[in-house]
Amino acid sequence: MKLSRLFVDFFKSEKSGGLTLIFCTVFSLFLANSALQTSYVHLWHMNFAGNSVEFWINDALMAVFFLLIGLELEREIYVGELSDLRSAAFPIIGAIGGMIVPAAIFLMFNFGTATQSGAGIPMATDIAFAVGILSILGSRVPSSLKVFLTALAVIDDLGAILIIAIFYTSSLDFINLFAALAIFGGLIVLNRLKIKNLIPYLLGGVVMWYFMAHSGVHATITGVLLAFVIPFGNGREKSPSSTLLHFLHKPVAFIILPLFALANTGIVLGSNWQGSLGNVSSLGIFAGLIIGKPMGVFLFSLIGVALGFCTLPNDLKWKHIMGVGFLAGIGFTMSIFITMLAFDNAVLINNSKLAVLIASLIAGLIGFFWLRASLQTKN
Repeated sequence: MKLSRLFVDFFKSEKSGGLTLIFCTVFSLFLANSALQTSYVHLWHMNFAGNSVEFWINDALMAVFFLLIGLELEREIYVGELSDLRSAAFPIIGAIGGMIVPAAIFLMFNFGTATQSGAGIPMATDIAFAVGILSILGSRVPSSLKVFLTALAVIDDLGAILIIAIFYTSSLDFINLFAALAIFGGLIVLNRLKIKNLIPYLLGGVVMWYFMAHSGVHATITGVLLAFVIPFGNGREKSPSSTLLHFLHKPVAFIILPLFALANTGIVLGSNWQGSLGNVSSLGIFAGLIIGKPMGVFLFSLIGVALGFCTLPNDLKWKHIMGVGFLAGIGFTMSIFITMLAFDNAVLINNSKLAVLIASLIAGLIGFFWLRASLQTKN
């Protein structure tokens, strides 16, 4: 399978970004549990331009991350793996299973409790970490497996975005919402008029973000909306969409996501932190990411092929799909992001973040060793 230059660039940036995220997470955990704990935690709550530093990272910079995800999804839909319905069906069906089964397992532990709102936590996949681990296996990884994991993760993140928009919106300010949607409509008009200059789209995106941030809908949704109004054209490298996609790879991988990791993984480990891993929320996260993800991806993909909705690529085996299912259990960025929207209790958020980190580590290690073993032999 021939991979486009943009896909290769995206894959490489996610690979390097994943390694950077690992360093930032370890560094953040170290500082949060050192003599600098108070200063480090306070740093992210300092006021800047009327809001905390953490707010600007989680609500503003992460909107740029979602813009990148939206642009990559747009590319996949128009000229990539998702452009052909039959080829697209395979990662789409796998991604659906990878969202439904983990959420159902989480609810098995938490239904009827105060933590049932966390069902969205184990649904997402961290693209940077998952791709980063897959890339460690080197040239033995078939191109179709790289494409499957990337498409699966992008679709998972789209699902997470929809979950955020639908289920994690507490109250709506319709005036601000309509203002944001009006700007979105205006950008659609620019698109239809074939205005290719990126500046009016980016300026409109900033204003749309402002109104969306005051509407009750999470402001990061703006990133995805903006992605789909930026002209794609024929998908060539000089199109506005491709130009912006290429430009955002490195800033997102090496600035935005590392800052997110530093700001949100400063988890203070109390004297009884091990005990928190046994609560129903943590158990739901563990079971959802470590068991639910691979089970959902594998079973739904298998059923999809059996029913004739899609086909397994010729160079892949079902054991490879199971391995990718475990890598999809690396929730990290999106799971932590949803955790902060699902809960408002600081202790519960802290405990859930810790569960996400441990579950993601376990799922990633299992996926790595599973694929390393299965890719060594040719059947």
